Amino acid sequence: MHARQEEGPGTAAQVTARTHDVIVVGAGAAGMMCAATAGQRGRHVVLVDHYAKVGEKIRISGGGRCNFTNLHATHRDFLSRNPDFCRSALARYTPRDFMALVESHGIRYHEKTLGQLFCDESSRQIIDMLVAECAKGAVEWRQPCEVTRVTRDAGLFRLDATGGALVAPSLVVATGGLTVPKIGASPWAYKIAEQFGLAVVPPKPALVPLSFAPDLLARYGDLSGVSLDVEAWCGEGRFREALLFTHRGLSGPAILQVSSYWQAQGASQPIHINLLPGVDARAWLAEERRSKSSFASLLAQRLPKRFAQQWCAAHGLDKPVVQLSDRAIEEAVASLVDWQVQPSGTLGYNKAEVTLGGVDTRGLSSKTMEALAVPGLFFIGEGVDVTGHLGGFNFQWAWASGHAAGEAA
Repeated sequence: MHARQEEGPGTAAQVTARTHDVIVVGAGAAGMMCAATAGQRGRHVVLVDHYAKVGEKIRISGGGRCNFTNLHATHRDFLSRNPDFCRSALARYTPRDFMALVESHGIRYHEKTLGQLFCDESSRQIIDMLVAECAKGAVEWRQPCEVTRVTRDAGLFRLDATGGALVAPSLVVATGGLTVPKIGASPWAYKIAEQFGLAVVPPKPALVPLSFAPDLLARYGDLSGVSLDVEAWCGEGRFREALLFTHRGLSGPAILQVSSYWQAQGASQPIHINLLPGVDARAWLAEERRSKSSFASLLAQRLPKRFAQQWCAAHGLDKPVVQLSDRAIEEAVASLVDWQVQPSGTLGYNKAEVTLGGVDTRGLSSKTMEALAVPGLFFIGEGVDVTGHLGGFNFQWAWASGHAAGEAA
């Protein structure tokens, strides 16, 4: 990080040690929401970030149009070791609340599939909106600003930082998880949590493409770009969406969704894929039992031809249907509706949408996001062990957790 003295949007001039009411570290979605909320309550807030730009994950999200929330978001759309934790914040700041904020700024948006809301024009509009909301709360900015040390004494937090020390009774950590390191992701939230005695659920990349082991890569690696509609599941997560073959393994919404559950289970179990969702495979094959066509040709009526051919070869089904035994047909049905694939791993944080795990929520207040054992210390957003499904849910958690802390800090 570069120790520059430049000011971020709406920044006050460089200062030496002084007291604020609230220090928010992290100028992303959750941090800006928190700072704006606290500032508009009359709190004296300073927003700190080590990166030169605000809201970079917002900017690159949704293909540049920001899938800023999901109409159907509830606590059931999130993974956590403490699954009920997110209920309170999500109930008190809903998708409708954020939509009202978006509308108040004249930002036009539209719904895509499954309740996903996107800006009509640019994700930059959401960033500008949050910066404007911070301005309404007279939020100061310190950016880019490196924090070298955090201490606490007599109920006050002191941050030694570029441009001079900062002191406040409330410190909100909103520095996110480990995804997309090239735009400044860091483990800072976890380090601060551990410094103050809070547990951290080991972080892992989530909503991330999965890689094939060498045998599967040799079989399916040349199918890169082939897509099919599937139902995929692992553990309690089950999703009917698209699967996409890549040159390294599997991606697409269905796989990204399932990857979070696969990671949560320790990545030791296979993922399950129904290749013919909505089709009674047994009845369909019974009708075709005497067909002289190859099984691959038959399957290619419902699946991409190249995939059908390679899948049939892998399962010993590259022969006419009429020549297959009843047992072979039964095994084919079982494999079609439950193709079990054991990934070798993920493509890591550079390709992940979010981070699974984080600050253990059992040490936080579900109402305020405050550490139960450290008054005045708050954790919000992606750095917390709350991970949403794909489709705007993680932004909704950022807004809800940021708003909850901003109301309390």
